[in-house]
Amino acid sequence: MIGVGKIKQYTNVLEKPINKGKQEVSLSAFAFLFSELVQYNQTHVDNIAELERRLEDAGYAVGARVLELLCHREKLCHISWAGFESLSFPSHVWIRLFVETAIEGNRRETRLLGILSFVHSTVWKVLFGKVADSLEKGTEHEDEYMISEKELLVNRFISIPKDMGTFNCGAFVAGIVRGVLDSAGFPAVVTAHFVPVEGQQRPRTTILIKFAEEVLQREARLG
Repeated sequence: MIGVGKIKQYTNVLEKPINKGKQEVSLSAFAFLFSELVQYNQTHVDNIAELERRLEDAGYAVGARVLELLCHREKLCHISWAGFESLSFPSHVWIRLFVETAIEGNRRETRLLGILSFVHSTVWKVLFGKVADSLEKGTEHEDEYMISEKELLVNRFISIPKDMGTFNCGAFVAGIVRGVLDSAGFPAVVTAHFVPVEGQQRPRTTILIKFAEEVLQREARLG
């Protein structure tokens, strides 16, 4: 019945719970905006590798902000953001300082598998409305992990011209993952790859995460 009860009003978008409310960005709007992002960067590069790098850099900034948003909305961090934003450091530096300083009363993740699960589930749900299809550990290298999607959103409606070879728009998502991990104190090299699937016309997208040596050494110390 309309008009019964009180609806809580949020004065700031950061205060709105993640798990409530309708989807705020339409798929068509995102597809249009992302297409413009790809086309814009395509006119400023000379090769596919450079285009993927630019998409990854754009995604990195998104990833850092996603972690910041989660800290605010889920009340993981109980310190003032304004003080860090005013510091005369590059944005990625004070974002990391903000996360690392949030010690008391939070649930800051310090373990490798914990942060991977956070990305695979929480971050993926915020971005794509679902958990990732799979999270696996590499079989050849101890520092490698893979998050795979049968149909990654940024590749869903993309038709790659033959002259662009193996160009993968998943580089944007790889950048998001790297931004989240780096800002949380888990530096890594993150890349996107197409992996053929038997019986399917389109390959799945795998986000390959290769952690820095310092992350593995810290994990070993923690036992």
